Amino acid sequence: MQWVKGRRVQRSLNSSRDPISSELALRQAQGPESDWIWFHAASLGEFEQGRPVIEALKKEFPQYKILLSFFSPSGYEIRKDYPLADEVLYLPSDTPAHATQWVQRHRFVAAFFIKYEFWFNYMRALKEAGIPLFYISLILKPDSYFFRWYGTWFFRQLKNVTHFFVQDDITAQLLQSNGMTNVTVCGDTRFDRVAAIAQQAKPFPEVERFINGRQCLIAGSTWSPDEKLLVDFYQKMPDDYCLIIAPHDISESHVAQIKTMFPDSHLYTELDADQPLRSLSMSKGRPNRMLIINTIGILSQLYQYARFVYIGGGFGVNIHNIQEPVTFGCPVVFGPKYKSFKEAVDLVALEGAFSVHNAADLTVVFNRLMNDEDFYRKASETCRNYLNSQIGATESILKGFKKALF
Repeated sequence: MQWVKGRRVQRSLNSSRDPISSELALRQAQGPESDWIWFHAASLGEFEQGRPVIEALKKEFPQYKILLSFFSPSGYEIRKDYPLADEVLYLPSDTPAHATQWVQRHRFVAAFFIKYEFWFNYMRALKEAGIPLFYISLILKPDSYFFRWYGTWFFRQLKNVTHFFVQDDITAQLLQSNGMTNVTVCGDTRFDRVAAIAQQAKPFPEVERFINGRQCLIAGSTWSPDEKLLVDFYQKMPDDYCLIIAPHDISESHVAQIKTMFPDSHLYTELDADQPLRSLSMSKGRPNRMLIINTIGILSQLYQYARFVYIGGGFGVNIHNIQEPVTFGCPVVFGPKYKSFKEAVDLVALEGAFSVHNAADLTVVFNRLMNDEDFYRKASETCRNYLNSQIGATESILKGFKKALF
């Protein structure tokens, strides 16, 4: 497993000399000692929540170096070369010895733990060293173990935190009702990130030529149950619509399965921006209505072309990111597994997003979004208004950081 292998390599490097000698050698190699800020994320999703804060801090305080740590390979392997981080590592297991050595690794001025990362020995070591610890995008539920009958010890560890920047009022109330006053409700930093992506979205000429003036439905981060759900609608889809599917799994075998389900589909990697318009949007005298995105890294920007969006994962463990399409004012449709995400719950209640349980449900919602202009406009405006109400968390966190340090 990558998780085990990565930590084994890291341990061998760290144990090649004793901690004090290792630290001296590290400082000598780096020259004059620098001030560092430590960010810890469980995996890639949490990193994306911390990323706007890292970028804001580096912009305003370029003198600070960044140490970025991960628990999961899904974060480390993808972001180990993140350019704004001066060092990227796996976080060693949560023992008193590891925590003490880690806190002595650099001259830290602050630490940021993202969302659910409760590493109690590290939290205590930071407190004892006088290093401020901030939680960002934290969200807690009433049934969290901190608030259970056996949670007294766990809750007491939260007193090692300098300030909590939380996503919602429920989390704030839970902390405040138990004596914590160092709490600010500022929302989810991911909204700042996706808003920035939307503002910087680049055009995709080959996709624009494929769409060719039609309305576009985008199905993002889909799995097999989602794709099967879409087949029935696709067969009845009006000619003035086209469908773009961006599957979560872009392996050749899975893409081949999708092509079997949608025989007239085309692959994104086969498009050519210089190809004649007719050959991009027509085939054998019929409209080319289906495009498969068989590459990664562009879906968040492709949502700019969608009238509305289907997000996958809701018939499996959980839905994927809906913030990216919402940023473009796209109403969002997804399966029944969505209640772990505050923004999805909020938007379903506000009728900017819609949950479906089967193909019949999906067809009803899709038809309303296609044919009822008032219904569509209200849903789209709801998404835009919700986004605007959520951005600004990064600025609040930056203010809190400066207040604590200066």
